[in-house]
Amino acid sequence: MNATTIGYARSNARPKQFVFDSLLLLATAGIVLLGLVMVTSASISVADRQMHEPLHYLERQGVGLILGILAAAVMTAIPSDLWERLAMPLLLTGFALLIVVLIPGLGHEVNGSRRWLRLGFMNFQASEMARVLLLTYLSSYVVRRQAELKDELKGFLKPLGVLMGAAGLLLLEPDFGAATVLMTTGLAVLFLAGVKLRHFLALVTLAAGGMALIAVTSAYRLKRLTTFMDPWADPFNAGFQLTQSLIAIGRGEMFGVGLGSSVQKLFYLPEAHTDFVFAVLAEELGLLGVLATLALFMVLVWRAFHISRLAAEAGLSFQAYCAAGFGIWLGLQTFINIGVNMGMLPTKGLTLPLMSFGSSSLLVTLGWLGLLLRINHEASVSGRLAVSRKERTQ
Repeated sequence: MNATTIGYARSNARPKQFVFDSLLLLATAGIVLLGLVMVTSASISVADRQMHEPLHYLERQGVGLILGILAAAVMTAIPSDLWERLAMPLLLTGFALLIVVLIPGLGHEVNGSRRWLRLGFMNFQASEMARVLLLTYLSSYVVRRQAELKDELKGFLKPLGVLMGAAGLLLLEPDFGAATVLMTTGLAVLFLAGVKLRHFLALVTLAAGGMALIAVTSAYRLKRLTTFMDPWADPFNAGFQLTQSLIAIGRGEMFGVGLGSSVQKLFYLPEAHTDFVFAVLAEELGLLGVLATLALFMVLVWRAFHISRLAAEAGLSFQAYCAAGFGIWLGLQTFINIGVNMGMLPTKGLTLPLMSFGSSSLLVTLGWLGLLLRINHEASVSGRLAVSRKERTQ
C-alpha cells in the first residue's frame, strides 16, 4: 500500500501506529523544495531591485512553509470526523472570510483586487481558507443528504446555491479564477455524490452560461479572453505577459538554459515568481524539468484519489469526498496555471499549488494535505480492523 508507519500513541483508545502515505509525502516534498528553488531564482532580481534584499521572497515563502508544516502536523492529530460535525460553523466561517475581505480598512487591496487580510507578518488570502471550509461543508452535506441529493432537484439546488453565493463574493473582489475553480470543484464533488445526470447537466450548463456571461460583459475579462488567442497581435501591451511566458518556455528546449540563467525573469516577465513561475522553470530546466514537475503533480493527484477510494471502502464517506475534493482542486488548478503559462487558457491569476510564491496558499494547502494524511491513516486502520474481524469470524 506504499505506506510507512511510526510510533504514534501509547493509549489503548487509539491505534499505536500512524500510517503515512510515503508517496504522498515524497511528492509533496519534491514539489515544495522545487518551488522554493524556483521562487528564489525567479524573484531574486526583482527582490534586489525593489527591496534591496535578494532573498526577500524566499524568506516570506519560508514563513509560509514553516506555518504550513505546523498546520499539517495539527491536522494529522485531529480526528477527521470532527470537521464533519463542525460543517455548519466552517461554512459560516468561510463566508465570513469572503465578506470581511471586502470591507474597506479590513481587506487589503493589491493590483485592483481586494483579496488579502493583513496579519502583521504576512498577507493572508481569504479565498484560500474559504475554499477549504466550503468544500469541507459540501463533503458533509452530500453524506447527510445523500438520498435527497440523488432523488430530488432541491437536494442539488441547495449546495449549488452555497457555491454560487461564494462565487459571487469572489467575483466582487474580483477573483474570477478562484470563483471558477471553486464552482468546478464543488460541482465535481456533487457529481461524485450521485446527483441525477439530467439535473447535473442542466444546472452545469446554466452555471457555465452565467460565468461566461459575466466574463464577456466585463471589458477587462473580455480583453483577457481575446488576448490569449493571439498575444502576438499586441505583444507590447495586452499580450506582453503571455508572449514573454511563451518566449521563456521556448528558450528552455530540452535541457533548459541552466538554473538561475533565465533571461525572461529579468524584468521582462511580470509576476515571474507567482503566476508564471512555471515559465521560468521551463526556461531554466527545459522539457525534462517540466516532465519531472508534471510527474510529481500527477503522483499527488493520484494519491489523493487513492486515499479517497480507501476511505470509501472503509465506509468513511465524508473523508472520501474530502480527499476527492482535494485531488480535483489540485489537478484543476495545476492544469489551469500551466495552461495559462502555455497560452492554452486566458490569464486567470491562479498560482501553481505548492510551487508559486504565496505564503497563505502554501500554508493552507499543506494544512489540507495534513487532513489527507489523517484520512489515509484512519482509512488504513479501519481496513485492517475489518480484515482482522473477518479473519476471527472464519
